[in-house]
Amino acid sequence: MSYTPTEWRTVKPFTEKAGEQAQAHPERRDLFLCHAWPDREGSAKELNAHLKSNGASVWFSEEDLPLGSLMIREIDKGLRNSRVGIVLVTPALLKSINDEGVAEKELAVLLSTRRVIPVLHGVSFNDLNDVSPMLASHAGLSTAESSLDVVAAKVAAAAAALAD
Repeated sequence: MSYTPTEWRTVKPFTEKAGEQAQAHPERRDLFLCHAWPDREGSAKELNAHLKSNGASVWFSEEDLPLGSLMIREIDKGLRNSRVGIVLVTPALLKSINDEGVAEKELAVLLSTRRVIPVLHGVSFNDLNDVSPMLASHAGLSTAESSLDVVAAKVAAAAAALAD
């Protein structure tokens, strides 16, 4: 697996800071997948599958929200027990942020941790910057440059480095 210099700048801070967290909290997931509700059966499900096939443990609402549970409380637990947040930035997510949906609340928490990697899919960093300059200021990955499975492999490799 090789990284561009920009991609390595994205990954390196997490490998330096999160190693201690991985040892102190082994029950945690590697990644929390923040996505828009309309993406849950499409690109979010696909990204989740690619991340898992590359060995990452992922908190994904479609698999980790028990029926009848309090959704916001379960999401809160997922955020707390994940080392890094992956924000799948799609046109639907940008709309959700503007509409102040659940994804906007997840994003607010993730931005406060400074452990967040945006994964752009079908949007540009300029599009993201127009809606969330704070998220756009984080180095991330884009499916305009690499396929979703390659992006997932890079994120999963970074997550594996965090757990060492």
